[in-house]
Amino acid sequence: MYAFETNHLTLSYGDTTIIDELNIEIPKGEITVFIGSNGCGKSTLLRSLARLLKPKQGAIILDGHEIAAFPTKEVAKRLAILPQGPVAPEGLTVHQLVKQGRYPHQSWLKQWSVEDEAAVANALEATGMSELAARPVDALSGGQRQRAWIAMTLAQKTEIILLDEPTTYLDMTHQIEILDLLFELNEREKRTIVMVLHDLNLACRYAHNLVALKEQKVYAQGRPEEIMSTKLVQDVFNMDCTITDDPLFGTPLCIPHGKGRRILNKVGVLNG
Repeated sequence: MYAFETNHLTLSYGDTTIIDELNIEIPKGEITVFIGSNGCGKSTLLRSLARLLKPKQGAIILDGHEIAAFPTKEVAKRLAILPQGPVAPEGLTVHQLVKQGRYPHQSWLKQWSVEDEAAVANALEATGMSELAARPVDALSGGQRQRAWIAMTLAQKTEIILLDEPTTYLDMTHQIEILDLLFELNEREKRTIVMVLHDLNLACRYAHNLVALKEQKVYAQGRPEEIMSTKLVQDVFNMDCTITDDPLFGTPLCIPHGKGRRILNKVGVLNG
C-alpha cells in the first residue's frame, strides 16, 4: 500500500519545467527521503505532494484517490507539511503557533477541546519546547524556532508528515534529536514521513526508502543499502567519494573526496 503515487507528474514554474513525467511510489508507514543536488526539484516535488503546487500534467494519488479531488480541510487532516523557512506573525507565542496545527480539526460544531489541548501539550513536550511555550517565536534562536514549527506539525496529528529540510539551523545534537523524534513517531505510530535532507549519511541512517532526483526525474529509488553507491554520488552530485558501512548502524556511509587537511600518523607517515 502506498501513501502517495504519481502518474506522469510534470511540475513547472512558468515555462521552466522542474519535474518531468515523474512516476514514483512512496510506501505507507515508512520514512522516505528525497536527495539530490540543489535545484533538482526536491522541494518542488514535496510541495506538490501537499497540494501546494498544481501539476502542469499528470496526477498525485493520496491513499488511493487523486489528491485534487479532496477538499482542502480533508487534505489538512491527512497530511501536514513543514516548508523551508516558515515565518510566524510578529509577537505570536510558541503555544499559539503550535495551536494552529489543530485548526483543521475545528468546525462550528467542534470547538477547541481537551483533546486539542493534549495534542498541543504532547507536541511541545516531544520537541522540548514546553518551557518556551510562552515565548514569542521571533525571540527564539534558529534551532528553537525550527523545533517550534515541528511541534506545530506534530500537533496536527496526521498520518503523513512532509518536511523540507527539517534539520536546517539546527546544531548536530538537535539534528539527531529531531530525526530520532521522527524515527520514533514512525516506529511507534507508523506515521508516513517524507523528508528532504542534504546530509547523505543522515538520509541513509534514517530512511527506509531513498529517492534520488536528477535532471527532472528519479535517478534511483529504494533501500539505502541497495542504491547508495559511488556511481550514484558521482552521477547525482558530481562528487567522488568512498562508500563504507556506518560503524554503529551498518547503513551506507559516504566519505567525500577532496582537498582536506591530511595528518601524519605516529610513525611520521602521511595518511591519505
